Amino acid sequence: MPNALTRRLEEYTPLTEADRAELARLSSQAVQTIQAKHDLIREGDAPRSVYVILEGWACHYRLLKDGRRQIVDFSIPGDLCDLNLFILDRMDHSIGAVTRLRVAEVGREVLHRVVTNFPNITTALWWVELVSKSIHREWIVNIGQRSARERVAHLLCEMFLRLESVGLTDGFSCDFPLTQNEIAETTGLTAVHVNRTLQELRRKGLIVLERRRLEIPDMLALQGAGLFNPNYLHIQRLSRHTNAGRTSQETQSRSDNRTGAASVRNGSKADTSR
Repeated sequence: MPNALTRRLEEYTPLTEADRAELARLSSQAVQTIQAKHDLIREGDAPRSVYVILEGWACHYRLLKDGRRQIVDFSIPGDLCDLNLFILDRMDHSIGAVTRLRVAEVGREVLHRVVTNFPNITTALWWVELVSKSIHREWIVNIGQRSARERVAHLLCEMFLRLESVGLTDGFSCDFPLTQNEIAETTGLTAVHVNRTLQELRRKGLIVLERRRLEIPDMLALQGAGLFNPNYLHIQRLSRHTNAGRTSQETQSRSDNRTGAASVRNGSKADTSR
């Protein structure tokens, strides 16, 4: 099975066996463990490497002088923490571990060699940066225009689909380690407001969220609650979550039901003939 980084990049462009082997090598570079609530790198630090997330969740955040924090993105397995770090003299934000992390630390020279010699990987990395900008635009809309329920539902939909794209979901459930405070810091709400919103989503049967595990009984209904359109993620494997995909599934389901009903009728006739 391909690693998460390979799965992530294959969403955007076809990769050869040589590309996949190179990505496997990247994912084994200087692997280290970061404990939850610790920072990989802090605002003001001089960046030296790009981190590939192998296990766990990281968050990108800005901290105000009075201690208030705004989370501006999450990184999950398969993500590279900011390819543009090499351009910066100093970090303009911090990257912290939401959960215990395993990361591969990729140096400048290694990444330069890869983008020089593996054009498919380079194209996929361009896509990663474009999608990152697309996600940031959507988050601005989320905080600026959507209601509390829409913001939280939108975040749940996005993170589920991002996890699904790298094979980290089980049906319509996934690990979801965010606390209510972290959701609040992401959505621009208070923790109390997040608590009320999650309770509302539970009452409506849109989510089951307990013990850091999220289950979505009806993805399309949750998308509706969050005014969520997955197109901005540019993930190719999500057609079943669109209206067209649902129509296709429903058509297949009706066909299966008709086949099953016909089998039952045929079986009944056979019983009668005996």
